[in-house]
Amino acid sequence: MERIYESMFIIDPRLNDEERETLVERIKEIISERVKGTIQTVNRWGLRKLAYPISHLTEGDYTVLLFKAPPTDLNKLEEFFRVTPQILRWQTFRREDLEKKSKKEEIPAEENKE
Repeated sequence: MERIYESMFIIDPRLNDEERETLVERIKEIISERVKGTIQTVNRWGLRKLAYPISHLTEGDYTVLLFKAPPTDLNKLEEFFRVTPQILRWQTFRREDLEKKSKKEEIPAEENKE
């Protein structure tokens, strides 16, 4: 069973634009190939001020991904984030609200009738 996840990560702003885009593409590949997920949306926020300094940096390049994936292989994405020094912070969480919404939309109209 696939679940819906949202992953937000902050990339080191000292990388040039091309390197940051390449890293985002690499993460999308990992979700598709290793995690066996399907990406629904990619939201690039760009450079934003950090809430607090991280490694003496005051801004970072933010990206938010929304994707469907089986929960069994999600740790492969987390492992990639952990070993990639260009990613300053990340957080991935399950979007149960979107799962419930999509389940309601999948129910055929005939089953809704009483």
